[in-house]
Amino acid sequence: MELIKYLNDHFFTKHELLDISKVTAKEFSKYQESGVMPKCSYKLSLNLESDSFFGLHNAEQEIEYYAKGYSSWLAIIQSLDSEEAVYSIFASRYKAAIENLIIQGHSSDNAKLKSELNNHIKQEWGHFLNGVYGLCTKSGLPEDIAAKEFSIIEINELLACAELDPKQLSKLTLAVDLLDSSSSLFAPHERLRSSRHRLINEVRREYKLQRE
Repeated sequence: MELIKYLNDHFFTKHELLDISKVTAKEFSKYQESGVMPKCSYKLSLNLESDSFFGLHNAEQEIEYYAKGYSSWLAIIQSLDSEEAVYSIFASRYKAAIENLIIQGHSSDNAKLKSELNNHIKQEWGHFLNGVYGLCTKSGLPEDIAAKEFSIIEINELLACAELDPKQLSKLTLAVDLLDSSSSLFAPHERLRSSRHRLINEVRREYKLQRE
């Protein structure tokens, strides 16, 4: 099945994540309950039926999938002793990513990236913990989250213009490429409704953008 192949190729199952990170299921649940570890991005509930020489066998199985970047996030959690300390790491990495993107030539006057940045990051933290960014970014980590949000803001600002001059088209190309580099492919059944389809594929098609 295409969905299962996508999940197995791009995510860790909970079992794989725990094994790689050397974390017990009890510790993992504690991290999620204390608000420092994201929830799963996908959960499959499977009803399995097999037929062999020994006859029919039915079983039910639930599989949770997590962004592969969460193995490194678990290492951070294990090294700290409070939710505040873990959030501080998330916030500082998010801010550093924004600063780095500005150095690279990205820009916006949106208050989310300026005067309201601290409140914006708190909101992002909530989405992060709910598993949203494990689904829609490549790593699920603060750097990709910041890149995704910054690029979407830039793209929407430019698309609001009646007509784009060459400088604006160059900026649009840079923003679309950034979103492409940070955004996940999305599961097969989600792709036509995703930000990737709307703000990468369709924008490149409409404005005839070339990847830089």
